[in-house]
Amino acid sequence: MENEKLRTDEIQEEDPDLELLKKAIKKNLGFNCEQYKESHFRRRINVRVRATNSSSYAEYLKILKKDQDEYRNLIEALTVNVSEFFRNPETYTVIEKEVLPTLIKSKSKSLVKAIRIWSAGCAAGEEAYSLAILLHMLLEKDFGKYRISIMGTDIDSSSLEKARKGVYSENSLKNVDEKTRERYFIKKDEMYQVTDQLKNITHFKQHDLISGSKLSHFDMIICRNVMIYFNKEIQEQLHLEFYKSLSQGGFFIIGKAETLLGTAAGYFKPYNTRERLYVKENEGNIHGKRGDIHGKRDQEAK
Repeated sequence: MENEKLRTDEIQEEDPDLELLKKAIKKNLGFNCEQYKESHFRRRINVRVRATNSSSYAEYLKILKKDQDEYRNLIEALTVNVSEFFRNPETYTVIEKEVLPTLIKSKSKSLVKAIRIWSAGCAAGEEAYSLAILLHMLLEKDFGKYRISIMGTDIDSSSLEKARKGVYSENSLKNVDEKTRERYFIKKDEMYQVTDQLKNITHFKQHDLISGSKLSHFDMIICRNVMIYFNKEIQEQLHLEFYKSLSQGGFFIIGKAETLLGTAAGYFKPYNTRERLYVKENEGNIHGKRGDIHGKRDQEAK
């Protein structure tokens, strides 16, 4: 009877089948649930439990065993990211007015004028293309003189496919003015296709921030509202890995609700703490003591 079944929104903390479900997810998807905050994992997993009318984790596990296609729905629920072009416009203002001009100036006298940017946890690519737009606008006639590479990575293959297609809804472009839309998008019915000049400098690949290969030599890394879902130890680990992945003088940008944790907080120099911008000023000794990285906090932090 209905009243004898365990309602999905009342799945208890001590439910032993949750651990079995986590093991099944790791085995079949390579997705390590233990690295995520428990509350976040439960919220995401319960989306699919309710969607399949399961009354318990055990019942949902039976559905996964019978229907392998459900794993695709599950990974989408676990990795879903809400994004849009120029999300948090105030952060992009600092990137446009200060960060990118600094990078451009530092590369202007180089024989190979290469600028490498990593959008980590890129979702459907809005962030990566937003940065591409800013670089194209800033460089104008000098755009062709620079070797620009903007890489977006995510664990979700369906989001990456959307990013590669570069087709977005009106709602995704709510922070994009009409002039910019006309210059960098082609309207098709009710959708907007990014132009080839943006696609030519962006590329997307599947990558797990925790277990994936180590990436390096970036001038800027932006990873916003991704690490907040990981437990503290993983966040500290990722902050250090991002530090290593940056070139000297490179910029690191995190979400406004996020904070640098652990040893990495001593290596990065705060650039604009309000917008969560940091700089890799000196190498220091990241394997031992704090090293020679002190930096003065910007006035905005006071």
